[in-house]
Amino acid sequence: MITGAQALVNGLRDQGVSVCFGYPGVAIAPFYDCLAQQTEIRHILVRTEQSAGHAASGYARMTGKPGVCITTSGPGATNLMTALATAYADSVPLIAITGQVSSQLLGHDVFQEVDTTGTAEAFVKYSYLVKNAADIPRIIKEAFYIANSGRKGPVLIDVPVDIQKSSFKEYEPGEINLRGYKPYTKGNSVQIAKILKLLDKAKHPLICVGGGVILGDAISEVRQFAEKTNIPVVSTMMGIGVMPKNHPLYFGMLGSNGKPYANRAVLKSDVMVIVGARVADRAITTPNNVEKNTTIIHIDIDTAEIGKNMGFTIPLVGDAKYIFGEMLEKSEVGNHRGWIEELQEIKKSCVDPRVFHDEYVNPCRFVQILSDKMDDNAVYVADVGQNQMWSADNYITKRGRFLTTGGQGTMGYSIPAAIGAKLSDENRQVVAVCGDGGFQMSMMELGTMRQHHVPIKIVIIQNNYLGLVREYQHKTYHDRYMAVSLEGSPDYEKIAEAYGMPYYYLEKNEDIEKTVDEFLAEKGAALMVCRVYELDQVKG
Repeated sequence: MITGAQALVNGLRDQGVSVCFGYPGVAIAPFYDCLAQQTEIRHILVRTEQSAGHAASGYARMTGKPGVCITTSGPGATNLMTALATAYADSVPLIAITGQVSSQLLGHDVFQEVDTTGTAEAFVKYSYLVKNAADIPRIIKEAFYIANSGRKGPVLIDVPVDIQKSSFKEYEPGEINLRGYKPYTKGNSVQIAKILKLLDKAKHPLICVGGGVILGDAISEVRQFAEKTNIPVVSTMMGIGVMPKNHPLYFGMLGSNGKPYANRAVLKSDVMVIVGARVADRAITTPNNVEKNTTIIHIDIDTAEIGKNMGFTIPLVGDAKYIFGEMLEKSEVGNHRGWIEELQEIKKSCVDPRVFHDEYVNPCRFVQILSDKMDDNAVYVADVGQNQMWSADNYITKRGRFLTTGGQGTMGYSIPAAIGAKLSDENRQVVAVCGDGGFQMSMMELGTMRQHHVPIKIVIIQNNYLGLVREYQHKTYHDRYMAVSLEGSPDYEKIAEAYGMPYYYLEKNEDIEKTVDEFLAEKGAALMVCRVYELDQVKG
């Protein structure tokens, strides 16, 4: 005989889980008791439940396997919801296990009862409220399959405490057979042939890559296809990293916060292949203008994403890795030299109108130097706000990864996500970059880093404001600033000292290289404050 709690732990072990992130409570205590009696799975105690989800997200994005996060019922579960919504928007596979009050008490508004599955319905891929402990082996196996197939995303398993304690005769879960859930991966061969014919005839073809290319492990196939056909590439923010920054075919991030030459490439293209991106409002602000003049090919694993924000000429549902592998095999060598030269001239003509205060650090230059000096395979985790825009705009892609949150724009993401990324490969250099607002949303996780010996590097780009909101109020409300000053922020040097971390302070451009070298050379965790001018802007 085996208990439901033991079945949960065994199920995670059988799925190859080696690290999970969580915060215990009474309603999940039977599970934690069983977790304590095994050695295969390492548990990381975070300092708030939202961080459990973000850490699991960082882990999942680096490993390609679902990250696991665990909380108790009530506020433990509701605190996790923002992380689940963040993962859902960015198609990150998570398994969230939440404790629940006893089955017989459901619906009685007892202590720490929340309708967890109902609350999470809008932003999980699927959810289970476990009613029979004997279902747990099957549920765990199904949950991992659902989370990491098709369009990836979070799956919630809500387990009442009495179900965790009840016993049943253990059995093998058997084969997965989910009626109505059959993700299609291959792509229609007739549509693929049409696409190749259109691209062969196009004079100004363009490929727009999104985060789905990275999540689908299709970087190599997409890059090789672009190189063989000689088609230029732009990316959404979540697609940063598909092409190296200095690649001759890469023309930057598009969108309202992207490169003007990337946006002009979109407007001038006659055939555009969108792959693994929903191209929402911040990516293409005037979709109607593009639709009128461009043949749009939209490729995505999720039927619902195709055409959601922009009309298409040819839809293609399937896995980007498979589709571009087939297109690479069947395509002809392309010659679009004139088109590429035109884009290069446009790029040269685009002048950055921004002027940064010369008494403080230029954030664009700082990101360029930092990312260039990081290890070739390092992980750069950007938070949300001006720091994210400066990071996305200036990050130098090599063989590493750029992680951030796009669909929800969740502040406080970078530090816990960096913890998860580091624990996916402890030999890999990981740097979290955040603003002083985002840091104060997650600085409690310095305790997690210290307790579990997670040596990530943290950069605070400090301007004493919620900078992106301040910039919006500056332009939209003519400098009527409200609730954006971070007056009262802590002494960051003392915060670093409290957690036993080396501290660096940078406020002059001439000191960037030396300070970054020393910061990155630290063997353990370290904290750096990079002081920028209060009124520096993302947009000119």
